[in-house]
Amino acid sequence: MSRQSSVSRVPSTFLNRLKEVRTARGLSQGELAARADITRQAISSIEANRYLPTTVVALQLARVLNTSVEDLFSLQSAGEVIEARLIDAPGSASSAGSLPRVKVVKVNGRYCARPVTGLGEVLSYTVAADGFLELQEASRRGRSSDVPVVRVRLSRDRQAIEQEIAVAGCDPAIFLAGEHLRRRKDQTSVVGWTMGSTAALQALQRGEVHVAGIHLTDDSTGESNLPFLRRHLKAGAYEVITFATWEEGLLVRPGNPKQVQTVADFLRGDVTVINREEGAGARLLLDQRLRAAGLVGSQVKGYERTAASHLHVARLVAEGQADVGVGIRSAAQSYGLDFIPLQSARYDLVVPKAYLSSHPSLNHLFDTLASRPFRSEIAAIGGYDTTDTGKLQAL
Repeated sequence: MSRQSSVSRVPSTFLNRLKEVRTARGLSQGELAARADITRQAISSIEANRYLPTTVVALQLARVLNTSVEDLFSLQSAGEVIEARLIDAPGSASSAGSLPRVKVVKVNGRYCARPVTGLGEVLSYTVAADGFLELQEASRRGRSSDVPVVRVRLSRDRQAIEQEIAVAGCDPAIFLAGEHLRRRKDQTSVVGWTMGSTAALQALQRGEVHVAGIHLTDDSTGESNLPFLRRHLKAGAYEVITFATWEEGLLVRPGNPKQVQTVADFLRGDVTVINREEGAGARLLLDQRLRAAGLVGSQVKGYERTAASHLHVARLVAEGQADVGVGIRSAAQSYGLDFIPLQSARYDLVVPKAYLSSHPSLNHLFDTLASRPFRSEIAAIGGYDTTDTGKLQAL
């Protein structure tokens, strides 16, 4: 019997769950192809949305996977409504009623929605929403850890939304990774949620994002990230991939008018610091340097005042609202600030191994990171060393 071929062009409203169901059944593309009597290339093309399965092929796939055709393939109507967990972005208002525009991601089989305003004061006006909250329908039923479940009317194709990758962390270059990924894969994009390293890892563990970016240097060994991760993650369940090595240091105004050279200068009454939130890598670095100098945060003017990101620190220093802050060289360069280096540190991306097989686009992201065009671009920003970009770290 000749193997079936499958093919016509895929409409944008076509919802394809074949890969999701196949991986849940523990089958490879080749195993499914053999049982359904079609080619492995056909399975690959269908899962990649290059081709639409014929009725016969769809029925064969449903039979082998012990499900219905409708569970594998369906058509989406305009304005589809889904239920999602509403996750407030750091620093945003908590009222759902005042934040109807949301980005939506599917993480571990559940939808999560975050207010677009959580992307920041600039990106919230340049990044289109995935949907809008149905305010009358917002509820707290099905809540987990007091997270409300809301109804979202989608403004984009649901399948395209399900290919989005949510990354929590503090490296602004993740948005460049998303742009390079879109060039390679038309329907895939990255949504970056800015937060400190510890908060990013906690969001990953709660199932709110696919990837967490961290830079936490161990105080005793000077090693980046791995000692912290070994204490907090289940062995064998995660992969750690290097994004880049960057320079961390003190951001000061051009010409360094307060002549700040080390953290010991923070004790002077005319020096005001801007800090990062507790759990952020930059705050950890500041605390380490203060301890080494025999100082504590309470002695430092401005220690309790925090900024939400490296770029936020740079902006506040550039505006004269603070004299110095700890951040990365690329943020200093973005605002024309002077930079006093303290250390080089590795910024790693942490991802559950299960997501690498179940998410349709995650492997494409890591392929993009290792690509020459992307590495060349972030190297050109300044302050990044891409020697180990894309390298798998042994957790």
